[in-house]
Amino acid sequence: MSADATRAAELPDTANGGVIHNIGYRSYEGQRLGRGEIVRALCWHSLRSSFGIGRGVKAKIVPVFMFVIICLPAIIDAAIVALNSAHTRQVSYDTYLPQLRIFVLLIFVAVQAPELVSRDLRSHCLPLYFARPIRRIDYPAAKLAGFFLAVLAMIEIPLLLLYLGTVIQVHGGSAIWHETRALIPGLLLGIAWALVLSALGLLFASFSGRRAYATGAVGIFFLMTLVLATLLTQIGLHGLGPEQGPPSALARFAGLISPFTDLDGMRLWLGGTTKGLIPDPGSFGPLYGLMFVVFVAAGIGGLIIRYRRVGVA
Repeated sequence: MSADATRAAELPDTANGGVIHNIGYRSYEGQRLGRGEIVRALCWHSLRSSFGIGRGVKAKIVPVFMFVIICLPAIIDAAIVALNSAHTRQVSYDTYLPQLRIFVLLIFVAVQAPELVSRDLRSHCLPLYFARPIRRIDYPAAKLAGFFLAVLAMIEIPLLLLYLGTVIQVHGGSAIWHETRALIPGLLLGIAWALVLSALGLLFASFSGRRAYATGAVGIFFLMTLVLATLLTQIGLHGLGPEQGPPSALARFAGLISPFTDLDGMRLWLGGTTKGLIPDPGSFGPLYGLMFVVFVAAGIGGLIIRYRRVGVA
């Protein structure tokens, strides 16, 4: 047999199929985690991404800056309480500083919500998630849970700093209990704020894979509804003149338009006494509670429907 014939006989027959070469990859022999671990890992990753953890310095600028801004009043108030002989708190737990809180949370949600969902849409990597043993609802649920915790931290940590800065200075169990009772409603309202803002923020951010468009969609919705609600409230209070009369039906009803004013109206309906964004809704109070449910249901339901369609596509 010739040398060429010998080499031909040694080569594998590739006419009817390919050849599998062993190039040294090792097979995975460890424990394979299931659906629950995947969802928890995705939630933890979303929470970290909300604050730019695990990414470069540029990704941390907005969340860290917003966090510092919203915590500053609590730190300043703690210094005032320490210098004040009466040790009285200047900032309310249930409203904090409403204009500052709205400004910070609007920027945080508009910038960070697209960070959680737009990148996956733009990169077309959702089929990779859905190829794992998770259901279609798990992806938006994990993203929502992670972003909810991030927004909740932005709201609650300043309240806890405000509380600690006050109770350290006061004396006596009755004073501490008074501060604790005032803090609890503020913490519960913070949960409502975080739930509405995270759900609606992710919903509008999921409409586009382009981060700039997603940020614009979130910001326009929250800002335009707030401006419209505030404008109608002022018209209902003042009419077309400078004199302020009793709140009209328009002033009590206009707060339903915006998530921010709706949350403030629900606070007043539930017994809040601190002056906020809108006047006391009075008999319209139950509508504010109902509108809160509508906002939450629209955000969560819309997010689930959105990712059912994205997953199919």
